[in-house]
Amino acid sequence: MTSAPRTATDLPQLHDFGGGPFGIYIHVPFCATRCGYCDFNTYTAGELGTSASPQSWMDALRGELSMAAKVFGELPSPQPEVSSVFVGGGTPSLLGGDGLSQVLEAIRADFVLAADAEVTTESNPESASPQFFERLRAAGFTRISLGMQSAAEHVLKVLDRTHTPGRAVAAAREARAAGFEHVNLDLIYGTPGESDADLDASLDAVLDAGVDHVSAYSLIVEDGTALARRVRRGELPAPDDDVLAARYDRIDTRLAAAGLSWYEVSNWAANDSAACRHNLGYWDGGDWLGAGPGAHSHLGGVRWWNVKHPARYADRVAAGALPAAGWEELTAEERHTERVMLAVRLRSGLPLGDLDAPGRAAADRVVADGLAELRGDRLILTARGRLLADAVVRALLV
Repeated sequence: MTSAPRTATDLPQLHDFGGGPFGIYIHVPFCATRCGYCDFNTYTAGELGTSASPQSWMDALRGELSMAAKVFGELPSPQPEVSSVFVGGGTPSLLGGDGLSQVLEAIRADFVLAADAEVTTESNPESASPQFFERLRAAGFTRISLGMQSAAEHVLKVLDRTHTPGRAVAAAREARAAGFEHVNLDLIYGTPGESDADLDASLDAVLDAGVDHVSAYSLIVEDGTALARRVRRGELPAPDDDVLAARYDRIDTRLAAAGLSWYEVSNWAANDSAACRHNLGYWDGGDWLGAGPGAHSHLGGVRWWNVKHPARYADRVAAGALPAAGWEELTAEERHTERVMLAVRLRSGLPLGDLDAPGRAAADRVVADGLAELRGDRLILTARGRLLADAVVRALLV
């Protein structure tokens, strides 16, 4: 790891950059309230005080994108078209339809979006409306991702989620009515107090909404969160691994029966066009620029990350410096490790050619154990293997 780059010349040579999909991630660090399980780089208005605001963030974002475009201009390869944009957070929908439209305008001012670019924003159901979705569709957004988490009120309460049961489904329908073909609902399973009936009710709601994409993640108790403190005090039990495995099987079975197939361990889509192309860029080891406080970038085997606090981020950009906190140039071994870790999680699987002789021997053992199967020259996880994906990765990286 190296100290923060101030200008493009402080970054190392970007190797093997260009030719593949290129995405832009925008981090919106604002939230109305802090969810008890969340350890993302987000801030409420009370936490920020007068040190930062959506306007100061927007001004800094424009400045960072402009500086990033100049970095591209100094590279030997021409600036690639942007194949995908993902606005995440935080709660991007707090910016409103006009604010998010300005984000897309800022990207277009310095980068060229491909004609068929996928443009996604995350949204909290409570800060969305039919007019919000109509504004986004008119601006050029093509995909909406809504944080549902659960349809059970008591589960949402444990998670400190502020939206009411049913609002996420209503928002999904509003997005579809506004012309969004691709709409995702996020679920979290394994929350203390969640029953099988609660999960079934959530799945019923998701399927009733008619979305073409579902993401489902097991609850992870992250250090430093309010949820972790409650578990440590004994107020809530920690998630049970056996319960999590059973819930995952239940989710996969229900979604598959409804025509949504897994394409990554935690993601299901109705068809190939419904899969999130931006996230596939991450999992396929692609290139992306991350803009905003705490955002990470990966270009040509080099990774860097921005300073986290919105005020410090804005100050760095205002001073004419890249807002990066540090960078690292990945070694061949590190790139191989990441390739295995990510490709194994995909339904398309890991090419056997990416493994050395010990890795091939390990792959044979994984297949013998029923955790994966060989389809042509690719190693693909079985249903049981998806539950033990991390163990499969460790076995392959011998």
